[in-house]
Amino acid sequence: MIETGSLGLTEGQLQDAVGAAARAPSLHNTQPWRFRLTPDGIELHADRDRQLPVADPTGRELRIACGAALYNLRLALIGHGVRPLVTLLPDPARPDLLATVRRGGSRPPTPEQRRLLEAVPRRRTNRRPFTDALVPTPARHALRRAALDEGAWLDLVTDPGQRFELGVLARRAHELQMADPEFVAELERWTGHGEERPDGVPAAAGGPLPRPNATWVLRDFSGGTARPDDGAEAEPLIAVLSVHADGPREEIRAGQAMERVLLTATTHGLAVSLLSQLVECVDVRESLRRLISGTRPPQVVLRIGQGWPVPGTPRRPLSDLLLPPETGLPGSTTLHVDDRPDPGSTNHHT
Repeated sequence: MIETGSLGLTEGQLQDAVGAAARAPSLHNTQPWRFRLTPDGIELHADRDRQLPVADPTGRELRIACGAALYNLRLALIGHGVRPLVTLLPDPARPDLLATVRRGGSRPPTPEQRRLLEAVPRRRTNRRPFTDALVPTPARHALRRAALDEGAWLDLVTDPGQRFELGVLARRAHELQMADPEFVAELERWTGHGEERPDGVPAAAGGPLPRPNATWVLRDFSGGTARPDDGAEAEPLIAVLSVHADGPREEIRAGQAMERVLLTATTHGLAVSLLSQLVECVDVRESLRRLISGTRPPQVVLRIGQGWPVPGTPRRPLSDLLLPPETGLPGSTTLHVDDRPDPGSTNHHT
């Protein structure tokens, strides 16, 4: 059970909003977020039990994932006519309370927001090869504008020299990580599984085995069970998303911008995967910063192109995501969570 409050939504609308938030992408599909409904809004909390201590020791990628969930939550509330009023890190005494969302009035969604909201259940992380078709210029402009509208920058790496250096950095980061037994063990715990579970990346969504000389698709998410790659695209669009600085607030901002970019890509029929190794290795990330912007720390690296439909990844039941209501808060009513599968929903996304 969770508590409803002054957002002015029905039980079904509240479930829809939290469900949309939970469809955000996260590192290895860990889904490191939880939510609490209060009398005056919704709280977003980091779930530290789902932080990856080897790949993400500082929690930076956890906060980016939670930022993506926050963007989806904002979008879903707008879809229900609520103008979301967001406060980031509202309580210094509770650093894992990343955001509170309250009602800031009423606002109908714009046509663009409707398109983005419709893209939430269709978005996928596509780890398979893309076609060699180029990303059209209007779509490139739309992706960059999506990042700017959320206070971030999206640098499209088109210079041949920069792309070559970026490929070298991606290979170096991959080799460093795969030489670390603890990293490999962590990767194997969360990816390539065949059993039914509500998190992680199943083998069916892992894509093909990367070729030994691959430049961009390097990680094996299939647990070694997939067929070899028969040839990845030669020139995917590589984009680097950055914000002003590091730190929890900016990382949450980066996650919101990332999700807006990903949903914008979905509305343009584009496929996207993440090149996380470039921002997980400290030295490589610093080299990437010098290569791309010189000042702003890179937060996310995206591989973008034209692809084919791919299966999604599972999602935790809504009841697992909801923190119990705080005691002593007046004005609440009970919301019963229905975790039965919805035949019309798409609850498998990464």
